[in-house]
Amino acid sequence: MIDNCLQEIESISSSDLYLYFITRTYKPDVKRSSKVLEKYNFKAYQVDINDEIRDYLYSLTQEQLQHTKKKDLEITEYDVISDDIESIFTYQINNKAMSFASVINDQLPFKSKIPKIKNLEEIIESEDLWAYCVGFDLGDEKWFYTFRKIASGRVAIDEKEGAKKSKIFRTIFNTESSKLELIKGQTINLDKQIDCIYINDTFYVLKKTLFEQIIGLAEEFKERAAEVVLNLEATQMLEGISLLKECVQKNPAIHKKLVRLQKLDNFKNLDKPTLDRLIDVAKRFGDNIKRSEDGKLLLEDEKDINMAIKMLCDYYKEGSVFGKHYGTFSGKLINPIQ
Repeated sequence: MIDNCLQEIESISSSDLYLYFITRTYKPDVKRSSKVLEKYNFKAYQVDINDEIRDYLYSLTQEQLQHTKKKDLEITEYDVISDDIESIFTYQINNKAMSFASVINDQLPFKSKIPKIKNLEEIIESEDLWAYCVGFDLGDEKWFYTFRKIASGRVAIDEKEGAKKSKIFRTIFNTESSKLELIKGQTINLDKQIDCIYINDTFYVLKKTLFEQIIGLAEEFKERAAEVVLNLEATQMLEGISLLKECVQKNPAIHKKLVRLQKLDNFKNLDKPTLDRLIDVAKRFGDNIKRSEDGKLLLEDEKDINMAIKMLCDYYKEGSVFGKHYGTFSGKLINPIQ
């Protein structure tokens, strides 16, 4: 795949490159109960750039792809939790209700209708500058896009008259004059990274966490994690569920694990005999699961929470061929042929 992308880019010149900024805003009159993936509007803007920036973006894209190619990474289908092995993940936006799908399906394909940015300050006063996109026109209505998440600290605008003065000011060292000079105007840093590639209706994900932020999955995970906690509470088999609710609000690391649990559906079969098996398996591998006096799963701190989720996700697995045991949250659920 990376080889094909490199060949496509090398078949065109930097003059066929275009830069877009992607912004995000809340949809008007959005309901609190709405799903995160449906709460926002994403909008693409064209950015006029000079030849120097165009050459820079063209070169850094080649460099990033060549660097990725050397790693010879496995390409695998996206999953919420994956093994630690570095991979390129594929992802397709099949959910038309996902707000970010509008950028891919309804905006970028119609370049002439995408508005141009004239004043960055006016836009970021009411919209979040969310990501930047580099588009390569391959001809015959074929395009290749790269995306990079924009951190809030990467954008700077001039202070308005009468506004509170900042404690920092922006400078650049001019190598021609050998002087440090003030930068005036609106600035944004474009770093030498690519989070994901979009070509032939598929995302190829190089930076999984940042990709999840770009299209809104990271926030969706939090809401789905909260739903899982409610499902666990309904089993009446956990004591200390309020602590788990607090953990979901403040600890993003737990969200994907709870989404994984939701996918497995293991909590639906949670009863006292299942807890007996869960505790036995945990002891077998040197883990300790607490139980309350009335036989429920006891959560007293974050260590208890992590251990409970670990066991509910069937963390310990046994190989079918060599019988070795493995510890991992990942794995695709399959049914053997009878």
